[in-house]
Amino acid sequence: MQTELIIVSEYCHKCHIEPSFIELLEEGGLINVHTEGGEHYLLLSELPSVERYSRMYYDLSINMEGIDAIHHLLERMEDMRREMSSLRNQLLLYRQREIEEIDW
Repeated sequence: MQTELIIVSEYCHKCHIEPSFIELLEEGGLINVHTEGGEHYLLLSELPSVERYSRMYYDLSINMEGIDAIHHLLERMEDMRREMSSLRNQLLLYRQREIEEIDW
């Protein structure tokens, strides 16, 4: 499997964002930046997150602390969604067993 890397400086130039913004995201632990031969790279899989964060920062004027808080809240919501799905499946299984016992 080949990992696709995007040069940070080129990405920033094309998307009209500051390279320092990418550094802030990395320092905040929101994204991972890889360095090879003195050049900084983003993984292709990081782009949706970078785009989401840049819209928050540039379009909505949300500061880094706000972006971090939103990130953690969204993570918690996703964890809760997964937990609810798991519990729903367990409940359905329990109900199915209950119905099978009644049929005997």
